[in-house]
Amino acid sequence: MDGSPTDLPHTVGRIAADHGLDLDTSTITVNEMGLDFRVAIARTSDGDAWVLRLPRRPDVLDRAGVEGRVLRLIAPHLSAAVPDWLIHTQDLIAYLLLPGEPGLTLTDQGEPQWHTDVSSDAFSESLGDFLVELHRIDPAEVTDSGIEVRTPEQERENWRQDIARVTAEFDVADHLTSRWAAWLREDSYWPTWSVLTHGEVYPAHTLVTDDHITAVLDWTTASIGDPAKDFMFHCIAASPTAFEQTVTRYVERGGRVWPRLADHCTEMFSANAVGYGLYALETGDPTHREAAAAQLNPPPD
Repeated sequence: MDGSPTDLPHTVGRIAADHGLDLDTSTITVNEMGLDFRVAIARTSDGDAWVLRLPRRPDVLDRAGVEGRVLRLIAPHLSAAVPDWLIHTQDLIAYLLLPGEPGLTLTDQGEPQWHTDVSSDAFSESLGDFLVELHRIDPAEVTDSGIEVRTPEQERENWRQDIARVTAEFDVADHLTSRWAAWLREDSYWPTWSVLTHGEVYPAHTLVTDDHITAVLDWTTASIGDPAKDFMFHCIAASPTAFEQTVTRYVERGGRVWPRLADHCTEMFSANAVGYGLYALETGDPTHREAAAAQLNPPPD
């Protein structure tokens, strides 16, 4: 979807109208955080609040089809709400607004604005509750959706391949490549089982009320694979005590962990720039390539 920031609401309104939604254009707000979709929130003329996802590129549509099927299958298993796509076309995905407010948004200047305390008891325990419900869903229930399925060995090999591709295309700092090589070599970092994961559980993808998670959004990266993906952001962003509280709650509710979960999350986070590098290569966008290059070659800590 093209358009300058000033005409985006009108573009959103036009696309919505083509799908039978009569939006009050004065209520439209657009969130630019997503790499694959622009997200708008607006009210219709009869007062219903909607979330509208507008694809940035045609290649995201195949993954969106998988996402929609996954959402239908997992919704009955989760206490937190997930989107119910009432509109799903190549131009628009739309669903009624879910309860709560985003835990994290960006200001007009692109600065992060927090709406939840990720180190609070309420958020930490709520996250543990959500993750154990998600990870206990039998992967067999969603494999027919087309979701990506990886064994622990395949997850590790995929990281090797992704790192190799990025280091072949970018100038990557030696201290990062050495760190990643050590991470990939050491068995104790890695889990020996796979689970159904969201893939990017962080406050921008969670809706919260009083620091309790009420809904989880944007399941584009859902897969069957490494459970640490869903712990990683909390491990980095929250206090060590809060992270331990989440893990304890998760285990008490029947979740399974391994001794080096926190270490593994830390190393995985250090490789975040690999994913951005791959995104820059896939899109061919020079702005993203420049930003990824900077992330991949930072000075040593």
